[in-house]
Amino acid sequence: MATVRLTTGQAIIEYLARQHVERDGVEHRFFAGLWGIFGHGNIGGVAQAIQQVDADFPYYLTRNEQAMVHAAVGYAKLRNRLGAFACLTSIGPGATNMVTGAASATINHVPVLLMAGDMFAERVQSPVLQQLEWQQSQDTSVNDAFRPVVRYWDRINRPEQLITALPEVMRVLTSPVETGAVFLALPQDIQTYAFDFPVEMFEKRVWTIRRDRPDRDAVAAAARLIREAKRPVIFAGGGVRYSEAADALRTFAERTGIPVAETHAGKGSMPYDHPLSLGGAGVSGTLAANVIAPEADLVIGIGTRFTDFPTASKTAFQDPDVRFIHVNVAEFDAYKHAAIPLVGDARATLEELTAAVGDYGTSPGYRARVAELNRAWDAEVERVYHSVGDVLTQGEVIGAVEASTDPRDVVVTSAGSLPGDLLKLWRSRDVSSYQVEYGYSTMGYEIAGGVGAKLAAPDREVYVMVGDGSFQMMSNEITTAVQEGLKLIVVVVDNKGFSSVGRVSEQVGAEGFGCHYRLRGPSGDYDGPEMQLDFVKMCEGMGARALEVRTLDELRSALADARAGSETVCIVVQTDWHERVKGYANSWWEMATPMVSEMPAVNAAREEFDRNKGRQRYLMIPGAPYQRPGSEG
Repeated sequence: MATVRLTTGQAIIEYLARQHVERDGVEHRFFAGLWGIFGHGNIGGVAQAIQQVDADFPYYLTRNEQAMVHAAVGYAKLRNRLGAFACLTSIGPGATNMVTGAASATINHVPVLLMAGDMFAERVQSPVLQQLEWQQSQDTSVNDAFRPVVRYWDRINRPEQLITALPEVMRVLTSPVETGAVFLALPQDIQTYAFDFPVEMFEKRVWTIRRDRPDRDAVAAAARLIREAKRPVIFAGGGVRYSEAADALRTFAERTGIPVAETHAGKGSMPYDHPLSLGGAGVSGTLAANVIAPEADLVIGIGTRFTDFPTASKTAFQDPDVRFIHVNVAEFDAYKHAAIPLVGDARATLEELTAAVGDYGTSPGYRARVAELNRAWDAEVERVYHSVGDVLTQGEVIGAVEASTDPRDVVVTSAGSLPGDLLKLWRSRDVSSYQVEYGYSTMGYEIAGGVGAKLAAPDREVYVMVGDGSFQMMSNEITTAVQEGLKLIVVVVDNKGFSSVGRVSEQVGAEGFGCHYRLRGPSGDYDGPEMQLDFVKMCEGMGARALEVRTLDELRSALADARAGSETVCIVVQTDWHERVKGYANSWWEMATPMVSEMPAVNAAREEFDRNKGRQRYLMIPGAPYQRPGSEG
């Protein structure tokens, strides 16, 4: 057997550089390169390996380990999971900084390979700098913290273990079902050890992304249920986009007359102006979606996990006999809500389901009502976009950004009030234009995710919308965008606090406590003057061109100027903290509210909570309501 002598670090990079994926006959190189911060724990291992092959496996420098994972996620999302990055950190704090990013990738089913330095395998040096000792085992380190937030975890204690470990890494990363974060703990001495690896290990390998098809009997049962339905509705999730099933979804919807509501991950699956488009679903959904969902007698979920936001904490579906069909590559999700499970690829399944339902169609009256709701939604968007006040509203800002974009341009955001308002308002004109991370709602994702999106689609303009709270958590990747020569248009929405959390605080009667950026006053509370933070100087200090705008005309002019240029630009705009886009049609998100309190606002909030709790359902057995024990308390 022919062999080649390489260190563990060199073997890892040589292997990753030769991995490809293929779907529908189109082949792609899988890894775009490696994000890394070098230091104690990787400098002589994987870092050295990258240095000698950088042209074949590009290295990207980031400013924060969590941010590098977000950038990798932003890239993989826009590539429909057909491309990914590896991320490398040193031992200790560099590694644990990645845990939040790992959880975000795994929850969102987005592939990213994480590698972190570890303690010396030979242990004679222990404890080394940044090593956490655990009295119960010498084989445990902080890297074990990744176990619950990744899809595959391994520690490489001998170089030859790579021969079996790396194919498992690729199996998971390229699996439509299991993909997410994958983690390798790499003892720093083992990274430098050499071994005679089989040459065939480093030959090009192509991994086929399969399109699994559902059970035929299940398709037949689902088709029967659809043909019996009078008021069916589709909830389109990320599986529609990742399987490139938008055309198949549109064909199915048009042939059957079934309207489509979208989750954050699925937004863009249907053109916003299509007469069967209901827009965003659930807590942050449109009036159209939240009027149709409670009346639905059949809900067809396609590529969605049905989290509490699209289901409005299980209050969205009120028909006593509502039934469910779930199309999902993951059996775990397909069986939710006692559904008929169609376990398979979204595009392949929709094609089979379209044929199976035959000439079924919803009534002309139902279609006309949906089309009317679609037009009403568009009119409401226009109203919000053109509200008039002394201070700009977030809705006006979103409207100005949307008006400045071309259909293929990309908008990126994550946590806070922006995702909810974008789901209600943003009118997607391209299936890949809406790149909002909300599976983990990660504050700090926005700018790093925008960097990854721009790397994935350099021919598209990328607009990053970020609130002042999230900006302060992780704005550092502006520097990365500047260093890499990447153009981002960053819109910083300054509303002097955590507006989204403030809204939730008000919901539970806590009156926005701890959510405003105010100085500590004489009372000892944060009730002093508003803090005056200079976000323009912050952005300029990281190398970007920046300006502040206060009027709609100034914002429009700044957006046009930024679009015409070739550099990263930050536009800071102040908005009204209190002026928010309302929720529509009794959309409700369950936020635990105290049963008793000395505060009247909390007690009033609890009464409202109990009223909404009465609408909640298990959705396990058709017609079964949720019975809350101890409600008399």
